[in-house]
Amino acid sequence: MASRADSVASNLSLANFSQATELRQRIWFTVGVLIVFRFLSFVPLPGINPLGVSQLADQLGGGIFDMFSMFTGGSLERMSLIALGVMPYITASIVVQMAAALHPTLAALKKEGATGRQKLNQYTRYGTVFLCTIQGYFLAVGLESFANSAGVQAVVDPGYMFRIGAVISLVGGTMFLLWLGEQITARGIGNGVSLIIMAGIVAQFPTFASNLFEGGRTGSIAPGIIIAFIVMVIVLILLISFMERAQRRLLIQYPKRATQRGMMQADRSHLPLKLNTAGVIPPIFASSLLLLPLTITQFAGTSVDTESGAGSIIVTLNQYLQHGQPIYMTLYALGIIFFCFFYTAVVFNPEETADNLKKNNGFIPGIRPGKRTADYLDYVLTRITVVGAIYLTVVCVVPEYMIAQTGIPLFLGGTSLLIVVNVTVDTISQIQSHLLAHQYDGLIKKAKLKGRKR
Repeated sequence: MASRADSVASNLSLANFSQATELRQRIWFTVGVLIVFRFLSFVPLPGINPLGVSQLADQLGGGIFDMFSMFTGGSLERMSLIALGVMPYITASIVVQMAAALHPTLAALKKEGATGRQKLNQYTRYGTVFLCTIQGYFLAVGLESFANSAGVQAVVDPGYMFRIGAVISLVGGTMFLLWLGEQITARGIGNGVSLIIMAGIVAQFPTFASNLFEGGRTGSIAPGIIIAFIVMVIVLILLISFMERAQRRLLIQYPKRATQRGMMQADRSHLPLKLNTAGVIPPIFASSLLLLPLTITQFAGTSVDTESGAGSIIVTLNQYLQHGQPIYMTLYALGIIFFCFFYTAVVFNPEETADNLKKNNGFIPGIRPGKRTADYLDYVLTRITVVGAIYLTVVCVVPEYMIAQTGIPLFLGGTSLLIVVNVTVDTISQIQSHLLAHQYDGLIKKAKLKGRKR
């Protein structure tokens, strides 16, 4: 059932868009920042050999390297200044959120309001710098160790100076992206970090589309497969758009209060519980864990001793964890389901929600406040998380199966579709909110003018 805000937003006219000067300025500012982001993705790290980097990207294709490169808009393939993208910030943010749910001191900070959130954001930035330093150093070492059979190296002059310069450049590039994201959130439209990730994914769409239709023209991809793939993408987009807005709304009742006319009136509201509370975190975590052994062996190259016990184990894992293999698909689905429940338990605390309702004299009809309310919230959240986990598994596993059977690149996987659709829906909702606010401002101004005439 649509809320009153959704009903009002659906009746908005885009004819008011031309009159919303502030909204247009915000949109143009956002577009300008995203253009700067795309320019930065083509600025290479100092001291690298573009030919060697290109050959290294071809060699590492198929592992977690492709997924991270997708999130950075191809910056990782080109080893640009923003090769790490905002993924270290996402990882640090997830770690801080989990720590805030498990550690008493951080949990107390979380309850302090704006001051506590500012402190947690500061910890997240410290974690981002730390992760960027570690990842940047290992990335620089991996670039130095690459040399193909023809003797082409990815680094012109290997050594500690290159490593130091690469780490400083990568840390600076990631922190500059975070600053751009904050500027979009404050002065633009939408969530800045999410828009940067989406822009990186969408930037690869022309290449993907051209390769897909070129394969159909040359006969390497059957026309029926192309049509089936396009239909699958459309169906998944519609499914994601519907499921991401799906909510279970619990009725919250408040005691009767006296109004200005002396009448007793009971207040009502709804507690919305999203069907997919975990968002895109479960498929990212599950795919990262499964692709880790393959990526390690790819970066190690021929240095892995297949005769040793550890080497043989890694080689065996690579054989069974290839895309499309039954074991990989099964573990991927189980990983998504596990992280759905795990991350939902981290971000939503039924006991804390029940305590807040009790403090505000709110209650769920038929449920006693306190522990009974917390148990009921946990029961409802568990049931809807089952549906959300099944939905995420279908959205992520079906494209993986299609990609494995047809050989189509990983670009339009379930995770990328989830990110693009979620960010698009959120941005459109914010545009509608700005248009709605502009419409109300116009009504208020008209009412003031009529009042002056009287």
